[in-house]
Amino acid sequence: MGTDSWERARQVLEAAGLPPDRLAGLRPLSGGTYNTVEELVLTDGSRYVLKVPPPPTAPGLRHERRLLVSEAEFYRAAAEADVPVPRVVAVGPHLLMTACPGEPWDGTLTAAERTVLRRELGRQVARLHRVTGPGFGYPSGALGPLAADWRTAFVTMLDAVLDDARRYRPRLPRPVDVVARTLRAAHDALDEVTVPCLVHFDLWQGNILVDRVAGEARIGGLVDGERMFWGDPLADFVSLALLGDIGKDRAFLTGYREGGGASGFGVTERLRLALYRCYLYLIMLTETVPRAAGEEHVRRLREVVAPELVAALDEVGELGRGSTGSP
Repeated sequence: MGTDSWERARQVLEAAGLPPDRLAGLRPLSGGTYNTVEELVLTDGSRYVLKVPPPPTAPGLRHERRLLVSEAEFYRAAAEADVPVPRVVAVGPHLLMTACPGEPWDGTLTAAERTVLRRELGRQVARLHRVTGPGFGYPSGALGPLAADWRTAFVTMLDAVLDDARRYRPRLPRPVDVVARTLRAAHDALDEVTVPCLVHFDLWQGNILVDRVAGEARIGGLVDGERMFWGDPLADFVSLALLGDIGKDRAFLTGYREGGGASGFGVTERLRLALYRCYLYLIMLTETVPRAAGEEHVRRLREVVAPELVAALDEVGELGRGSTGSP
């Protein structure tokens, strides 16, 4: 790490009331595509994570402004639910937090361990979803103040990413205006959501830390809560089964029900889930442009995500007609 990073880390520690001269180690953490993330190790062995946003002039999607405000809000709210998350030490232009034990979930787990952990994860996510907020939408204020109803909030979120797609012009499998028209026909389904619940919205395996205590695997923490919003709990099921079907994850759904979560998949629930899949896949495809992702990465992403976006759009169109009784 360069001297600038060490000096920045010392300044952050001092501002947070921690002794800057005890900074013993500094290393970058991989996995993020927006913020700069570093691990700080002090002489007493304590570990912290520092997130630094890109400069305000850096290109990005509309909802990405003030992401660290949302992340700090997620950790505060998740702690209320007794879910293992980092503790926020300081938030401002940057976010300093404690480090959770463990490493990102990877392919080294046995089938039995995966089953146990997915069930545990289900219980933890159910506890997250019992935490409610003061309104619907992103607490960062990136898209305006929180809304009084979920339909207003989510339509604003959808419109923002569609505007981003028009501006950055990623290669989408269907024209942006056609996508917008398909989604608009299903907005009525959003009216069923009346309580703004805590949604992480980025719970793929890379953001789930697995720790081994006495050889036994357990969840050490849920991290990278910067994409959180107050909204429909069903939205979390998209990243929890990224590019897949949460209905096939029996262990997770068992734990989710044990934790008090409702996991029914009627027509309107499936329709809302398809809308949220469209939202995430639009973000994944559009963000490659302001991120200046490499050609090979963009190609692979298009091969994997674009067909899933098409399938979700088709499901929205089919279920939307069924839910409204249209011919």
